Amino acid sequence: MNRRPLAWSAALALTLLATACAKKTPPPQPDLGGTTVAKPSQPAEDVAPKPRPEVSDQTQDPLAGDIAAVNEYLQKNGLLGDIYFEFDKADLTEESRARLARNAEWLRSNPQFSVTIEGHCDERGTNEYNLALGERRASAARDYVASLGVAGPRLRTISYGEERPKCTQSDESCWSINRRATFLVTGRTNVG
Repeated sequence: MNRRPLAWSAALALTLLATACAKKTPPPQPDLGGTTVAKPSQPAEDVAPKPRPEVSDQTQDPLAGDIAAVNEYLQKNGLLGDIYFEFDKADLTEESRARLARNAEWLRSNPQFSVTIEGHCDERGTNEYNLALGERRASAARDYVASLGVAGPRLRTISYGEERPKCTQSDESCWSINRRATFLVTGRTNVG
């Protein structure tokens, strides 16, 4: 019997077994045309950095906010001011007409707003009488502003009589402040 073929067979089997168990290295990745990160040969000194976009100081339109903010702005800047009345009267004085003309001018320039004109009285008189007097005061203001070119549907009136005083002392200086018509922006419409 010849032992050489058996030795060769055993050697061949061991070689195959050794190569089968050895760690395989992954095949090399194909070259896709270069690397993705390029290193400059020398730093670029003459390239200015990109300027940042300037942040402009864009102040928001104070009349674009909610109604309470609009009324606060108007009051702070003396726009749509109150008018005042004599005791037990709803007649407009020259001073009241001048203030109403400025109010009408503002309303014509800002057609997107509608207002409520509140009529107020001092504490003297009955509640019923003061509610009626407050309505006459608010209506007098509305009619005059409408006569200056402000559309009637933008003007609403309400009377509070003596229920919402600005001043609570019982003397003429306080009562004169309470006899008034007050303009409040109460709505906004889409115009245009």
